[in-house]
Amino acid sequence: MYFIPGVAIVAAVIALAAPAAVNAVELDGTIVGVADGDTVTFLDAKKAQHRIRLDGIDAPERRQPYGQRARQSLADLAHGRSARADCPKVDRYGRAVCRVIVDGVDVGLEQFRRGFAWHYVKYAHEQRAEDRANYARAERDA
Repeated sequence: MYFIPGVAIVAAVIALAAPAAVNAVELDGTIVGVADGDTVTFLDAKKAQHRIRLDGIDAPERRQPYGQRARQSLADLAHGRSARADCPKVDRYGRAVCRVIVDGVDVGLEQFRRGFAWHYVKYAHEQRAEDRANYARAERDA
């Protein structure tokens, strides 16, 4: 039997990628809090709270210039509304990182379009290809 290094590398990559897919979570619930321009508190159907960071964007912190306006914009978009969250990962602070949809609108992308956030290019490679393309297009059009 011959050992093929390429096969071993492919197998290792698949093994490393598998846990991320297993941990992916989809939630239905309500946005019950808005911490800043890119972080919300989500109450799921089982009444469990989740602190969620919006995938694909970064926004000013509350005490930074435009931080309060970014927070208010996100609150206007999502607070108290039913939402769906697609959460492929957890960040280093323990927050779920999610694409959040309210009434068919990606609220992260809408924050970006409104000028209260920017595309978080550092993590763009972790976004779905379609989302990455939408964010890049919105950035070009801004």
